[in-house]
Amino acid sequence: MLFDFLYTKKECSHSKIPLEVDCAYCPDCGELVENQWFILRCACCGVKVKAMIKNGKIVPVEKHCTNCGMAEFNVEKLEKVNFINVNYAVLMKKTVRSENFSFTQSWVDVTNAGTLCGKLGLLK
Repeated sequence: MLFDFLYTKKECSHSKIPLEVDCAYCPDCGELVENQWFILRCACCGVKVKAMIKNGKIVPVEKHCTNCGMAEFNVEKLEKVNFINVNYAVLMKKTVRSENFSFTQSWVDVTNAGTLCGKLGLLK
């Protein structure tokens, strides 16, 4: 019981959302989730570097570039992942926050060739 308490995850991982869609509603939590693809490039030579997500940040697997030895990297966002970048791409699933608007609507029935006879008390 203590083991279950310590290792329960409080946030949804959105694992049932397909990878090929741009955004979808999660069937587990009901939130709108957007799939965002990123790749890392070396800041010096621009070579693509394998990456991973660690504590919500995109970091390289290796500490230094295997081409030039540089330790700085640039994160590049992709619109769509293709077969060339699939080995280097990292997927982050972000929830889309929408603003809730509060409004009231009312309708009036138009009958008898354009005269208004609604339930709101409008007369001819």
